[in-house]
Amino acid sequence: MELLARLAEDPPSAAIFLDVDGVLAPIVAQPKDARVPDDIRAELRRLAGRYALVACVSGRAGADAHAIVDVPELTYVGNHGLELEPDAAEWDERLAAFLATVTWPRIENKGLTAALHYRDMDEAAARRDLDTIANRARTDGFVARYGRKVLELVPPLEANKGTAVRQLLEKRGLGRALYAGDDTTDLDAFEALERLELGVRVAVASAEGPRELTERADIVLAAQSDVAGLLRVL
Repeated sequence: MELLARLAEDPPSAAIFLDVDGVLAPIVAQPKDARVPDDIRAELRRLAGRYALVACVSGRAGADAHAIVDVPELTYVGNHGLELEPDAAEWDERLAAFLATVTWPRIENKGLTAALHYRDMDEAAARRDLDTIANRARTDGFVARYGRKVLELVPPLEANKGTAVRQLLEKRGLGRALYAGDDTTDLDAFEALERLELGVRVAVASAEGPRELTERADIVLAAQSDVAGLLRVL
């Protein structure tokens, strides 16, 4: 807890970055059913009044993340940081055209990116079919990568959660930050904190999450239910 105490010593010079699904909101079978618990929402409002920046950096579209978290005082960046990338918009139509050729029961089109979910499905069979879709997507120029029970399709741009974190910190001239995440795409954000005066990397562990995330974290939470306690310390 020493790192958290150091960060909390000077909130006006620090930022708090948080993933949404798996961190602020428990993972659920249907992404549209995700909700941020009231105790976490209350802590976010408190932190927004203390810290220079409190931001949600999500794989969801930013507007979707905003609606789920429902704390207007926060900053929201969606689509794994692509919403801060000027060249990302030109991929909207290409993604829509590709998805029109895909048959899959649970496609989440986020505009700039897409998520093909397979939670609560037969994993071996789903992965076989998704591997075929992933190969087709790569042939069409997209990056296809797996996360927690999901295949994500994204444009081949140098934009990710790490670039989003760096941009937001540079814009405000901040050199101290915490980032909490639970999945592979959060590793880029962990890397963005490495050269700061003070960077605190928090992993929310799960059986589905990547081992590398917990290995590189400064603090490991055993479950999403521990996030409220972390926020209270800040």
